Amino acid sequence: MKAMTYHRYGPAENVQPAELPRPIPGKSDLLIKVHTATVTTADWRLRASAFPGGMWLPGRLMFGLFRPRKKVLGGEFSGTVMETGTDVCDFAPGDPVFGFAGLGAHAEYLTIPAKGCVTKKPARLSHAEAAAMPFGGLSSLVFLRDFAKLKPGHKVLILGASGGVGVYAVQIAKAMGAEVTAMASTAKLDLLRDLGADQVLDYTVQQLNDAGRDFDLVFDPAGNAKFPEVKALLKPTGLFIPLTFNFREVWQALRAKLTGGPQIGIGVNGDHKTDLLELANLIETGALRPVVDQRFDLVNIAAAYGVVESRHRKGSIVLEVLPTHEELS
Repeated sequence: MKAMTYHRYGPAENVQPAELPRPIPGKSDLLIKVHTATVTTADWRLRASAFPGGMWLPGRLMFGLFRPRKKVLGGEFSGTVMETGTDVCDFAPGDPVFGFAGLGAHAEYLTIPAKGCVTKKPARLSHAEAAAMPFGGLSSLVFLRDFAKLKPGHKVLILGASGGVGVYAVQIAKAMGAEVTAMASTAKLDLLRDLGADQVLDYTVQQLNDAGRDFDLVFDPAGNAKFPEVKALLKPTGLFIPLTFNFREVWQALRAKLTGGPQIGIGVNGDHKTDLLELANLIETGALRPVVDQRFDLVNIAAAYGVVESRHRKGSIVLEVLPTHEELS
């Protein structure tokens, strides 16, 4: 099978096409023919070893100290079940599915446990749209629902709201009944209004302190805000959640717990089937829709990385692994 592989950390040009053996599913696994995948900020950070701050060494120990341990990146995917293991009952060959594999989606085939983060693709979505949903959707759902304990009527400020996580955070926060203020650049404000934001802020002409005061939550998917500047925007019981963090935020979170006042929420979301099913339900009810910025052929992955690393996209960057005219479902 064709796959995009990398054997050393560094620029996008390190990712090159290669022919690899097609994976063989275990008795509890699915073999999936990948139609579409995406390039996310997580893929970029893993490829470049661009782990935030003091997380470089833990990141290298986890993914490969001197060279990457896994050669094929890509978490989000949408595709078709080709084979099922002998113990699998909930899927059958031919089922259109989508999900989050963690790694391995930048290839023509992948295997994933049937009980993992995979489910039937919502009929209303194309494969490109379905692949755009899991990373940003799951991150937003888990951080807003579980870490922030978001409730109807809460005031939420979402920074970097037009990115691959932010566009889903705006929609999920609205679906949970929050009052949403979203911040992005001028060209993206109409998109945020269309996604349901109650107020929008243009960071090219407005400062963070123009957002107002008394927010219950400031959610920063882009990882650009600092806790000292965010504290002034929060209620005394408010919470700041950065999606990416380093040892500085860990220390600030511990100190805030001791001194009281606004807090920092630090966490990492798991990728669970139950959460993916909740996303699928939000999609089917129309409360959540995909946002696809650009689409690239798999072999043009370096250009896709370029858009992601620019930090100026609208939603997701999709890779066409299986050409559209060849799609099976």
